[in-house]
This record gives sequence, structure tokens and C-alpha cells, in this order.
Amino acid sequence: MRDTRESRLLLVLLIAIAFALITVDIRGGQESPVDGARQAAAAVFGPVENGVAAAVDPIGNAIGAVRDSGERHTRIAALEKENAELKAELGSDDRNRNRLRELDAMLKTAGAGQYGIKGAQVIAIGAAQGFSWTVTVDVGARDGIKRDMTVLNGSGLVGRVTTVGPSTSTVLLANDPDFTVGTRMEKSDELGFATGQGDRPLLVQLLNGKAKVKPGDRLVTFGSRADKPFVPGVPVGEVVRVDPAGGGLTRNIYVRPYVGFTKLDIVGVVVQAPRSDPRDTVLPQKPKPAPTVTVTVTPPPPDGQATEGQRDQQGQNQRNQQGQDQGDPTP
Repeated sequence: MRDTRESRLLLVLLIAIAFALITVDIRGGQESPVDGARQAAAAVFGPVENGVAAAVDPIGNAIGAVRDSGERHTRIAALEKENAELKAELGSDDRNRNRLRELDAMLKTAGAGQYGIKGAQVIAIGAAQGFSWTVTVDVGARDGIKRDMTVLNGSGLVGRVTTVGPSTSTVLLANDPDFTVGTRMEKSDELGFATGQGDRPLLVQLLNGKAKVKPGDRLVTFGSRADKPFVPGVPVGEVVRVDPAGGGLTRNIYVRPYVGFTKLDIVGVVVQAPRSDPRDTVLPQKPKPAPTVTVTVTPPPPDGQATEGQRDQQGQNQRNQQGQDQGDPTP
């Protein structure tokens, strides 16, 4: 049909008639005057619809099967996940026992130093914060955590709180190059400042360049003014190397920290400082050295010769035998 004015008027008229028939059909309901026409149209087009449906049904069934298969797959995946979680729960007894040991050690450390702590768990590492050594713990402002609080575990000093959110906090670890803490040597009380060196021992600069120190000596935190950011007496580590004294005002030593920063799990944030400085009391007791067993071996005498002790013993044996013979009654 050519696009003319008459054809456009005819199209508009047909559309108007169609809307009118639809309106009459809707208002008439079951007694609609066009019901017969509708039934006739159904009789004509019904077989065509059935044929199309018959042709499309396999595709529809296939789609339904895929959908059902997806649902079954989702259910199977959920069951497999639940089974894996159960297996993990059953197989995590060793981990749970290890965490209990960590918690027990931390509580003992806190008790020895009279630290009021808030227990926390490490939930993330600070990869998003550059190359610094940080971790995120699952306690925050809602738990009473504030910036510049000391963090420890059962082994010793972990770090300090640097950022506090509503429910999490960021902890700068003691081995971070930007971390510095005042230290006190065990027994000698020599003071210094420890700085983190990543995965290497802590560098401690003693204020006394002539301080007598040797490998195996131990250090604790000196403490800060108003106990922020560090409370006193927290174990730091053990000396592993000492630079030769060069006559300077300070002296460098290297300290292996007690804390393993690559395997942190249970930690405690010190929310209440001790009433008095615990000094060295939080340090673990040094193992007692095993007693040295000394064995003395006496070399045998040359053939036909006896030592003086052996000759004395032989003479004593002979005298004892003579005394027994004289005391025996005669037959």
C-alpha cells in the first residue's frame, strides 16, 4: 500500500474501531457483543497457537530444565559449602586449641603486669596502607578503644593503636620502620629507644655509650608520659647482637622481638594502665641450665703393678681374712 493521505486516514480509522471494540468487550464482560467474533478468531488461530506452542515447548522445557538444573546446582553448592564448613569446624580443633593457648598466655601477661585489656582478633593486614606494617583488629570506639593505646599479646609488645573506627582499629606493629618505643634493660635499667626494621631485628639505641650489654639480655618498655602510647613493663625482646663501643654517646644493639608479627591472631588492647611500674616482672622466667654431669675415668694400672689405693685394699682384705681364721674354733 502506498503511503498516501487516504491510507493514513484508513489506518487511524481502523485503530479507532479497534479501541472501540476493546472498550465494548471489556464493559460487556461475558455478555460482550463481540464474544462470538472472539470465539471465531480463537477457532481460526487456536490450531496455529497450538502448533507454535508444540514447536516452542521443547525449547521452553529445555529452558525450564536449565533453570531447574541451576536451582539444583545452587542447592548442591550450598550443601557442599555447608559440608565444607562442618569439616572445617571439625578439623579446626588444633587451631582452636592454639587460640586458647594464645588467649591464656595473653591473660597471664596482662595479669603479671596488672594491665586492663580489651581482647581483640586480627581480622586484616594493612596492605591497603602502603608498605607499613599494620593490622586491623575487631574492636573500636564502641569498645572504648582510643588512639595511642598499647597493644600486646601473650609474648609481648605488638604495637600501638593509630586509627580508631566505630568497630575496628588500626594497629601499627612494633617492627614498622616508623615505630619507636622507649626501652629499659633488665636488671641494669639502661634506657634506649627501639625502632622497627621490618623482618629484621629491632634496632635499639642505648643512651649510655659505655653500657655493658651482651647477647641474651632482655628489654621491656620504659613507658610513656600518662601511659600513652606505651605502658611500662611490656616485654620487647632479647639482644642478639651488640655493636662494638666506639666511644660515642650512644650504643647500638639489635633485639629479636618476642612477638611473631607474621602470625598474629589474638591480641589485647591495654585500656587501663597498671597502678605501678611492673618493671621486669612480666618477663618470662629464664630456663634453668641443665646440671652438668662429670664422669671421672681412672685408667687401669700397668700389668703386674697396682696403685697405692689398690695395695691398701689388698692389705686390708688379708688382715680381715687372718682375723677370721684366728677366731674359728679348732676341730
